[in-house]
Amino acid sequence: MPNPTAAMLVIGDEILSGRTRDANMHHLAGQLTEIGVDLKEVRVVSDDAPAIVAAVQALSAGFDHVFTSGGIGPTHDDITADCIAAAFAASIDVRDDARALLQAHYDRSGQELNAARLRMARIPDGATLIDNPVSTAPGFTLKNVHVMAGVPSVFRAMVASVLPTLVGGAPLLSRSLRVVRGEGDIAGPLGAFAENHSDLSVGSYPFQKDGVYGSNIVVRGTDAAQLDAAMTTLSGIFAT
Repeated sequence: MPNPTAAMLVIGDEILSGRTRDANMHHLAGQLTEIGVDLKEVRVVSDDAPAIVAAVQALSAGFDHVFTSGGIGPTHDDITADCIAAAFAASIDVRDDARALLQAHYDRSGQELNAARLRMARIPDGATLIDNPVSTAPGFTLKNVHVMAGVPSVFRAMVASVLPTLVGGAPLLSRSLRVVRGEGDIAGPLGAFAENHSDLSVGSYPFQKDGVYGSNIVVRGTDAAQLDAAMTTLSGIFAT
């Protein structure tokens, strides 16, 4: 049986402008690989409501899980929660359990739970909260969409909260072989190898160092014995 699939939606003008470098995709991909959920697609959209709604609807229909990052803070451009609600025709308002979490947090810190901060307690109807042990303001899951903060430390904490609730498959394993030949020289035999091992993922990642051209060939699959046998074959192909 194939592994469950996932997509990620990164939300924010700051990503597309180059002002902020996204670190969350790399973390999510590694975590999903470990539990046997295959990350198949990543999209980046601006803080534009129609674009977010359309992307959420498309990804939700196409994959088993969707993870979003960004746009659930207290400012006017944090519109992700409203867009998720719109994508699923759900109403949204301040929810008592989310409000209580924020109230306790700001009481402890001696700060006011003002109108801006209360925006972070607006949760679509039917959603379940995602725990945030870093800064308290919760994410949420609605249908198969997991909505999380963009701040990397908070995103990682929310991913850790969600992963135990998911049913994964076989973890994806990988093996690599370094070949000191240009891709033009290895393309033919590598293509034949990939065709003969169509149930494995075979990739070529070229490098150039000190005038020497080569490629790291990476083979991925879920069966360790199958991978080891394939790598023995691959090593023999490029032994000479």
